[in-house]
Amino acid sequence: MKPAFNDASARQRAGEPWPLRRRNGHRHDRPRRPDVTEVERQIAGLADRSTQDLRVAWRQLHRTGPPLGLSRDLLIRALANQLQEQSYGGVSRVLRGRLQSLAAASDKATMAVDPGLVLKTGTTLVRQWRGHAHTVLVCEDGFEYEGQRYRSLSVIAERITGAHWSGPRFFGLTPHARALAGAKADR
Repeated sequence: MKPAFNDASARQRAGEPWPLRRRNGHRHDRPRRPDVTEVERQIAGLADRSTQDLRVAWRQLHRTGPPLGLSRDLLIRALANQLQEQSYGGVSRVLRGRLQSLAAASDKATMAVDPGLVLKTGTTLVRQWRGHAHTVLVCEDGFEYEGQRYRSLSVIAERITGAHWSGPRFFGLTPHARALAGAKADR
């Protein structure tokens, strides 16, 4: 039998984990992780349940019926996700905040197509179209073209061409458009 260690560094040398302390200072106050096989068994069991049983499980979790038209497959996936979140925890607060900010930017139509692509205020986009240079200024709340404000580059691209275009693609901001521009420059 191993002797009890009071020194944390001795515990680490012995191959034992460091004690984790929670907000209230007690490392034993955290919920225990369930056995992985138990969670996997529950998820695998979802496929064997009837659609009616799956809908009842949804009602128990969400206190409302599942959305109309939700397929059995999506119902199983949603319930499996919920089981995993209950067992292992959901997304972090940081990730949840990032997702909410992306959704809010998307709702306001101020987000670029590529969330990694951020246009700084004051950036000038220039596009040659049929022998004429078109200049767009990036503003805090959208874009400015020929003295008018727009919330979307696609509206500006449509105004320039007279046809529907993806604005970011028209101005060369997507990877596909950049690759095409690079190929043309190599000729």
